[in-house]
Amino acid sequence: MSGIKHWLTPDWPAPANIHAATTLRTGGVSCGAYAGLNPALHVGDDADRVMQNRRLIKESLGLPSEPVWLDQIHSNRAVPAVTTEPLRQADASYTAEPGVVCAVLTADCLPLLVCTADGSQAAAIHAGWRGLLAGVIGNTVSAMQNSDLLVWLGPAIGPDCFEVDAEVRDAFLQKSAAFVTAFKQHSNGKWLADIYQLARIDLAMLGIDKVYGGGFCTVTEQERFYSYRRDKQTGRMATLIWRE
Repeated sequence: MSGIKHWLTPDWPAPANIHAATTLRTGGVSCGAYAGLNPALHVGDDADRVMQNRRLIKESLGLPSEPVWLDQIHSNRAVPAVTTEPLRQADASYTAEPGVVCAVLTADCLPLLVCTADGSQAAAIHAGWRGLLAGVIGNTVSAMQNSDLLVWLGPAIGPDCFEVDAEVRDAFLQKSAAFVTAFKQHSNGKWLADIYQLARIDLAMLGIDKVYGGGFCTVTEQERFYSYRRDKQTGRMATLIWRE
């Protein structure tokens, strides 16, 4: 993958033993609609190329083990990241074990990385609006059983591109009136949703205020990011976290 960095390094004050990254679409061996560093096997890309991309990611990031990939289903399910178990249906994983890599795949949905302030635990969360509404962040935080947490918001669809139906907004407002600030009226009865703000509000309600990142847009930053909403048939970025 040459000397160019093909990943983002989270800008957050995580402990020194916590390592994290989000891969970009640059680099890699995938072609066509998946061109670049696609690590997702479930999107129709050539499996051999995907596995080669995964090897490139492992080597370039110096991962201590194969990432614990999930079968993501837009749920609120958080599971322990266990390297010996087969692919599990869940949208978040967490670990206290050193050398275990939690990972999620996204292409507009919001990836969140979580770690404890003392570096004893780490987690990765895949949060589209369905997962956010269902409480995937809360379930992950609850499973970690630690109130002193840092969170980084990775690249997701930006607030000017995320058009949703009124029913989506109503569902969030039924959960809490606080979510009203995350929606802006758009045309034809539609609303623009700020997925970063939805997550921040959710985190604030959980008592978490050490929140970093955000400000990306997977739809408009075409050179760096895959976007399902923009391209339909496309690859995914991997967001990974592990502890020494």
